[in-house]
Amino acid sequence: MTDTGFDARFEPGQADARWQKAWDEAECFVADSNSAKPKSYVLEMFPYPSGRIHIGHVRNYTMGDVLARYKKMRGHEVLHPMGWDAFGMPAENAAMEKGVHPGGWTRDNIANMKAQLKRIGFALDWTREFATCDPEYYGHEQALFIDMFKAGLVYRKESEVNWDPVDQTVLANEQVIDGKGWRSGAQIEKRKLSQWFLKITDFAEELLEGLGELENWPDKVRLMQENWIGKSQGLQLKFALSDGQWVEVYSTRPDTIFGASFIAVAADHPIAQGVAADNSAAQAFVEKCKAGGTTAAELETAEKLGFDTGITAVHPITGADLPVYIANFVLMDYGTGAVMGVPGHDQRDFEFSTKYGLPISRVVAADKTAADAPITEAEAGDGVLVNSAFLNGKTVNEAKALIVSRAEDENWGEGKTVWRLRDWGVSRQRYWGTPIPFIHCDTCGVVPAPKESLPIELPEDVDFQTPGNPLVRHPTWKHVECPSCGGQAERETDTLDTFTNSSWYFLRFASQPEDRPFDPEEVAKWLPVEQYIGGIEHAILHLLYARFWTRALKHTGHIDVAEPFGSLFTQGMVTHETYSRSAPEDGRISYFTPSEVERSAVSAILKSDGSAVDVGRVIKMSKSKKNVVDPDEIIASYGADAVRWFMLSDSPPERDLPWSEAGIEGCSRFVHRLWRLFGQFDADAQGRDKALDRKTHQTIAAVAEDIEALSFNKAVARLYELTGATEKATPSESRNEAIRSILLMSSPMMPHLAEEAWSKLDGDGLAAMAAWPDVDPALLVDDEVTIAIQHKGKLRDTLTVAKGLPKDQMEELALASEKVQRSLDGAEVRKIIVVPDRLVNIVT
Repeated sequence: MTDTGFDARFEPGQADARWQKAWDEAECFVADSNSAKPKSYVLEMFPYPSGRIHIGHVRNYTMGDVLARYKKMRGHEVLHPMGWDAFGMPAENAAMEKGVHPGGWTRDNIANMKAQLKRIGFALDWTREFATCDPEYYGHEQALFIDMFKAGLVYRKESEVNWDPVDQTVLANEQVIDGKGWRSGAQIEKRKLSQWFLKITDFAEELLEGLGELENWPDKVRLMQENWIGKSQGLQLKFALSDGQWVEVYSTRPDTIFGASFIAVAADHPIAQGVAADNSAAQAFVEKCKAGGTTAAELETAEKLGFDTGITAVHPITGADLPVYIANFVLMDYGTGAVMGVPGHDQRDFEFSTKYGLPISRVVAADKTAADAPITEAEAGDGVLVNSAFLNGKTVNEAKALIVSRAEDENWGEGKTVWRLRDWGVSRQRYWGTPIPFIHCDTCGVVPAPKESLPIELPEDVDFQTPGNPLVRHPTWKHVECPSCGGQAERETDTLDTFTNSSWYFLRFASQPEDRPFDPEEVAKWLPVEQYIGGIEHAILHLLYARFWTRALKHTGHIDVAEPFGSLFTQGMVTHETYSRSAPEDGRISYFTPSEVERSAVSAILKSDGSAVDVGRVIKMSKSKKNVVDPDEIIASYGADAVRWFMLSDSPPERDLPWSEAGIEGCSRFVHRLWRLFGQFDADAQGRDKALDRKTHQTIAAVAEDIEALSFNKAVARLYELTGATEKATPSESRNEAIRSILLMSSPMMPHLAEEAWSKLDGDGLAAMAAWPDVDPALLVDDEVTIAIQHKGKLRDTLTVAKGLPKDQMEELALASEKVQRSLDGAEVRKIIVVPDRLVNIVT
């Protein structure tokens, strides 16, 4: 056997850094937009630079990296960039708590996280790196915002917001918990502020219809977006009130109008406000509603509460008087801010009516005979109308059409399409974000900043010791001349929602001219992104906003692409159990990292004091729960390739992956097992192994399909299987080809090991630039099959025979088997049943 020069043991501590340097020097992963090769744009959702990455992040980036490296091996020009979603509240929190500048804190974190990513050996094009806090980036964003304003897609209006009086900022609904600010704990106030909005509702129909074209997106994500956009068709109808006013309600189930037993209005509806102005009890109830949950999800689960206004509404058909309530479950920004309560067929209304003793009537039933069946819970299903006068016996859809027609004929309602989607409020009263490029002038009003003044940069000399937005307090930054009249004016001090930064970053990765956000011709070469990878938690906001931003830029003529991401994959999380203790004095829980804990099979102790800690559930890795594993520590112990292999093994990539030391140790053993196998390459070996040739080529084809389908765990299993078969085979040319093929197939997954072995085997250039192994189509088809031989209903033997072997020869081989002869023991064979290529059953 020829000496290949392989050391006895693979040393990842040396190999990892050596080959990472070689890739950088060779510019292996720098994308060329002018290449004639077919283009593949692979992108993982870029990270927020919070300080350090944990092992959970590594899974996301490893998946994209394997696909990017594979595409390169298949002859594609690959764009696989990395950058930083760098604006946001955590940086301002750090500024307040640690006395540091958000920019310095952010850039230090970027440096740390970039070094971590490089140690894992990701095939990233670092020449295109940027952070969204770079003025070069957000200056282009400001220009795009002005263009959208000029196209009528940006406007400013007064809007009610959640105001945190301690942090002096507006909070999103999701940041209000039990009526208090998520960070400060202060009681939230409702305020009217002038806010900037993007007209996403102009694209509601497009965004909804576009979901049908996204065949390579998960069904779950498409459904979540469909529900968020929320197109509903129904009836907007008017009820005359006992105080001489009218109230308009919107209902998607006008067929149930005969089951209406009350009207409910939102706490900030004009009727509620009017009642509260003269009634202290009503005012107290309104305040209680405003202090409660503000999201649809919170309202859905909260106890349904109401305040009887004393006003009644006249039913437009029956003439019955329906009580009008102020209710905590009605949202002013959906429909008209008032609803028609039909408790028999809406669970929310059922709970409300049960609490306040309101009538509950059945108006839809499975059939006419069930018209008087009792109602123990709301029944929202289909059926026929009952107890509904002229609608009785009609289907739900027939009844809807009849009621809409009657309402329009009698002028008390009209059919209407309503969207759950609301325009995107992008104003944030905080420093660390993109300055909104507008100027306020007493004479000219609000005018856009001249484009030649962009970027409008954030001032560095800011103070975070006083709550609120430092831009408002800055002595000079906001004071400017009006670009229209030259008079004294002030800059807008709000900054843009950070979701705007991530709504177009993928375009800037594709094209980076200095004088404009991107070159549309270069963008067209790369977009849409071929494969986008990220967490399911971004299914709605980020992905919907990115889709809107792309369509808006097409509308304004900036690009000719409608959908940003051709294929979307949402990976599962890496999970780990938690370790904690409760303080005896106040019950406050302290969490500990896995590295601080010594774990046995039945318990865990804190290394620092030897006392027990509570072992919690296995959950998603979270910095707040400290159940994170630092990849640097694992890489130092096992090498980058063992970590990468673990991320791809066992669990399907869309499912959660539990982290375990035993698992990473097993992956490390396989890395060294492959190293030993690669060292057995024998250049002097001769002869062919037909079975191994077939196994090798079938594996090459199957692994390629698995990687393209992102079924990495299947690819891993096939490589384990081929490795075992190759280890058992005797030296031959076929075995050498199998070893070489395993090396190349494992290269996208374990690139450092592959490079080290490739260099020992005198491979041409770098393994990262090598081609994927070729497949011989003739070897993909089995020409041999394994048949089972049964006697007395039991398996007696198996034989490998030529595929398509004639029936008489299968019988002859079966009867010649020693195991079958022992089973027959001289008995007379009465019948032989042959299933071609599968089975011989002998009957005695």
